[in-house]
Amino acid sequence: MSGISEKELIESCLKNDRKAQKELYDRYSRKMMGVCFRYTGDSETAKDMLQDGFIKIFASLSTFQFNGSFEGWMRRIFVNTCLEHLRKNDILHDAADLDHAAAPLSGSSYSVVESMSANDLMKIIGELPKGFRLIFNMYEIEGYSHKEIAEVLGITESTSRSQLTRAKQLLKNRINKEFSE
Repeated sequence: MSGISEKELIESCLKNDRKAQKELYDRYSRKMMGVCFRYTGDSETAKDMLQDGFIKIFASLSTFQFNGSFEGWMRRIFVNTCLEHLRKNDILHDAADLDHAAAPLSGSSYSVVESMSANDLMKIIGELPKGFRLIFNMYEIEGYSHKEIAEVLGITESTSRSQLTRAKQLLKNRINKEFSE
C-alpha cells in the first residue's frame, strides 16, 4: 500500500480499510509523536496523546476537504489533543509567573545556535517549564498568533507575549550555559 497517493489512502481509510488505516498511522506517527512530545515533555504522555490523536483523526477523517495540507490538518488535531490534555490536568496553571527565568543574559551569538544539532536544541526546548514550552511551541513552531494562543489557553495576549519573551530568555541562558562549560 505504501505506493498509493495520500488522497487514495484517505479514501481507503474512509471505507474502513484496516490496511490503509495502518499505512496512514505508519506514514505519520513518527512526526506526530514529535508534536506530542514537544507539548507534553514526556514520552509516556506523548504516546497517550498520539493514540488519542489518531482516534480523533479516524473519527473526523470525513471532515477533511482536501483543501490544504493533510499533514497540517492532522498536526492541528494533535496540537489540540495535547492542549486539551494540558488544560484538563491544569498544567497551564504553573505558567503564570516564573520571574526567576528572566535572569540577565550573557552575550550570546547566533554562531552558538548554528553549531547546535536540532536534537540538542529540541532537548533544551523540552527542558523549559511546561507553560513556557507550550507557548514557545505554539508561537514559534506551530505558527499560532498571540491572539490565537490567548483564545485557546484562556489567557490574555499580553500574558502570551510575556511568557514567550521569558521562554526565549530562558532558552538563551540555557544555551549559553550549555556551550560555555
